[in-house]
Amino acid sequence: MTIVRSAVFMLWFALVSVLFNVGFLWALALPRKVTVLASRGWSRWTLWGLKVIAGLDYEVRGKMPARAVLVAAKHMSMWDTIALYLILYDPAVILKQELLGIPFYGWYARKARMIAIDRDAGARALRKMAEAARGVIREGRPVVIFPEGTRKKPGAAPDYKPGVAGLYGQLDVPCVPVALNSGLFWTGPGGFLKKRGRIVVEFLSPIAPGLKRAEFMAVLQERIEGATAKLLKEGRAQLAAEGRQ
Repeated sequence: MTIVRSAVFMLWFALVSVLFNVGFLWALALPRKVTVLASRGWSRWTLWGLKVIAGLDYEVRGKMPARAVLVAAKHMSMWDTIALYLILYDPAVILKQELLGIPFYGWYARKARMIAIDRDAGARALRKMAEAARGVIREGRPVVIFPEGTRKKPGAAPDYKPGVAGLYGQLDVPCVPVALNSGLFWTGPGGFLKKRGRIVVEFLSPIAPGLKRAEFMAVLQERIEGATAKLLKEGRAQLAAEGRQ
């Protein structure tokens, strides 16, 4: 049944994506906030379909962060970007430069003022990223970064990149770590399988600005990985219970 539910959800996902991507092209000619509303609508209907069709819901734990903060989140699946964009207030997500070249997705991301980074540009890319992020913070919006730079399988060894520390030092705002267990439920080749259950995303205690780079990186990794390990254990128990029903 998981395969059937997953297939039906993918049809729903494709339908919603076409309707919003094509149906809201006119929003690209209007103020940015119109595009943001359209993008949030896409996220909302995607997650609604995930719950109703695939039986996969989510739960938010911890204190929601203030608006102008750096959010550093674990990254396991596409679900993370969809859900965090809806949960947070108008976030600017740091993403790969090449994603802006994808038709429709790139157009909306550019209009919504996401922060793109060219990984091959070295220090220059980091300076541009920090400059764009400071502009976002001045607007009272959160900046979201996935500090490992890519999706990681549940339980994989952590690999935190230094870019998050550079951004933390430049922005001089609290950094809110985020743990989650989405990779247990949004899984399979290409993320096709959607298992019944409840994804948990947890906002952890903020890290105050001013720490030295090494100390910050150690605290960030310890908080995210420690909380993620607990959520993975909880999620595996949930999946085991579901399998016994």
